[in-house]
Amino acid sequence: MKAGFAAWNAGDMGAVRETYDPEVIMRTPAGWPEPGPYVGREAVLRQLDQNRATWDADTFEPTSDFIDAGDRVVVRAIWHGTGRGPDSDIEFTHVFTLRNGKIVFMEYFWDHAEALETLGLSE
Repeated sequence: MKAGFAAWNAGDMGAVRETYDPEVIMRTPAGWPEPGPYVGREAVLRQLDQNRATWDADTFEPTSDFIDAGDRVVVRAIWHGTGRGPDSDIEFTHVFTLRNGKIVFMEYFWDHAEALETLGLSE
């Protein structure tokens, strides 16, 4: 997962693409402008590319440890976007479900505690 964040921050979308299973599903947080869900690697990447095009530059900065929860990984991060209007800092928690080393499901939460609760964890 750390390599996926590094690839995103380096702009290496080919490496990002390889982190996803062909049948990946992405569920955005409540109130996200494009609610999804997005099904399939191409649909997910299209949505991510559309989001990324909002700014001239963007990065994800983890603000928590990467938590190993069996077949899931949880991390809180800030998405920094700059250029084309006001800079943006969007904080949410990523919950990734993995199978055979690939992301098969990703879900985002505004509330970190809520994300942990869905996995039976606490802060």
